[in-house]
Amino acid sequence: MLKNNLIMLRKMHGYSQEQIAERIDISRQAYAKWESGATVPDIEKAARLAKIYSVTLDSLMKTEKMDGVGIIPPAPTGKNIWGSVTIGERGQIVIPKAARDKFNLKGGDRLVALSDDHGIALIPAEFFESKIKELMEMLSEKL
Repeated sequence: MLKNNLIMLRKMHGYSQEQIAERIDISRQAYAKWESGATVPDIEKAARLAKIYSVTLDSLMKTEKMDGVGIIPPAPTGKNIWGSVTIGERGQIVIPKAARDKFNLKGGDRLVALSDDHGIALIPAEFFESKIKELMEMLSEKL
């Protein structure tokens, strides 16, 4: 629910209720009522909150849950949290349907697996290959 997201986002960003209230031009008491669930902001103030926290209005209003974690904060605009997946015995994973739909992924599509010390990312192979080609062309022009 909205109240959970407001509490999580405010704490994640290190704001006090007073600071958020000032930024959207309301009293601290009015803001506190939103966090308690006693009232909800009008659409204009909700849009201001979404902008402050760099999330979509839609994600501000919805509560997302993840197995083993519970309620999670809304993802920043342009980012997504698709949920958790389980690795099969042979290393296979099933990409959540919402993610497959968003990126138009289907059986047989090629993905490049990238990583850093924290995790793995999957990028469509054609996109990755085109970016590498552009980079190599740019480097060859400088030599």
